[in-house]
Amino acid sequence: MPRWLYSLLWWLALPLVLGRLWWRGRREPGYRANLRERLGRVDAALRADPARPTIIVHAVSVGETRAAEPLVLALLAAWPSCRILLTHMTPTGHATGRALFAAQIAAGRVLQAYLPYDTGFMVGRFLNRVAPRACILIETEVWPNLIHGCAARGVPVMLANARLSERSLRRGLRLKGLMTDAARAITLVAAQTDGDAARIASLGAPRVAVTGSIKFDVVPPQAALDTGAALRRRIGTRPVFLCASTREGEEPLILDAWLNAQDRPPDALLLLVPRHPQRFGEVAEMAGQRGLRVMRRSALPLLDEGEEQGGPVAADVLLGDSMGEMFAYYAACDCAYVGGSLLPLGGQNLIEACALGKPVLVGEHTFNFLQATEEAVAAGAALRVPDAAALVAAASALLRDAPRRARMGAQALAFANRHRGATARTVELLRQVID
Repeated sequence: MPRWLYSLLWWLALPLVLGRLWWRGRREPGYRANLRERLGRVDAALRADPARPTIIVHAVSVGETRAAEPLVLALLAAWPSCRILLTHMTPTGHATGRALFAAQIAAGRVLQAYLPYDTGFMVGRFLNRVAPRACILIETEVWPNLIHGCAARGVPVMLANARLSERSLRRGLRLKGLMTDAARAITLVAAQTDGDAARIASLGAPRVAVTGSIKFDVVPPQAALDTGAALRRRIGTRPVFLCASTREGEEPLILDAWLNAQDRPPDALLLLVPRHPQRFGEVAEMAGQRGLRVMRRSALPLLDEGEEQGGPVAADVLLGDSMGEMFAYYAACDCAYVGGSLLPLGGQNLIEACALGKPVLVGEHTFNFLQATEEAVAAGAALRVPDAAALVAAASALLRDAPRRARMGAQALAFANRHRGATARTVELLRQVID
């Protein structure tokens, strides 16, 4: 597909895109906010300032924004005269960025905006007003008109923490002309693994290096660890099985397996955290319909250190209905399932759980994080299970076996520590094209 046809399709689809945005805004008002930014209009605060060059970092949603944290902090340190414009496509990503970089935003060193839709006109207006020094796309974000617009203005483009599965490569090859033109215009690629690098290079990217995953460099915030400790004090001595970042279709399987399990500890607490906040109510209702007592994290008062515990949490399921507390949930649990892998959804990132020394369980479908997952399993940090029944059985066995949990937790922490350093390697690559 030629780029002119891609642009035409964008314009034809724009009324539907805006309509869907407005429709989603019924449940998530953030989708109706800052609409002008999505159309390429830029507030005065974001416009080019010769004294403070701008580096764009595009992190589409929550996962990419959290992954970008060490890179953004490293960029601010490496180029102290620059400011970072952090762009997103989802309100949850925007909210995550606002929470992660509150101090830097207050100091004016990090700005936020929604990335405009990828039409030549909107992207061009955005780039002309911002005049970035460089543009960094996180993980799998390839926007042909944005990349072309940067190349036409002499702005280097980096695809950082890049990953491309075989499945995504096959999809990209269906639009071979469009994708190969975009890949050739990317200045450099910092890939997570050798396989990612080879697949991206096959699309025509001229300069690809393997730097590892910057997600290994994310440092759990002390505030999140304190919240996790307070949450654990509130829960008490009950064993806790966390199902983190679960996706649609997984929760019924997990809840049914939890109900039917014969060997799980009778006082075990299921801590269930759906990936998408608009589904919190749906999942709570799902558990209630099965006769399970549900308590929401938002309704659970936490205890400061030294306070008396009170009574145990009187619920079968604790629903994690808060944003930005995933590290806290990992800190509070005994073992964790990383969601999106019981069904063919590709799985979510298991690195955060490993970084906190927690035994990890995953399903069969981990193609989004295949190498990291396989290495974690090989290192004894994670266990792969075929289905929900096996998942609950494995979790139950771990909850009953403290020495085994300790061994897996130590192996998980060692695995995470071995893979640190991708951020520094990525910054050094970027320095070659910015300086």
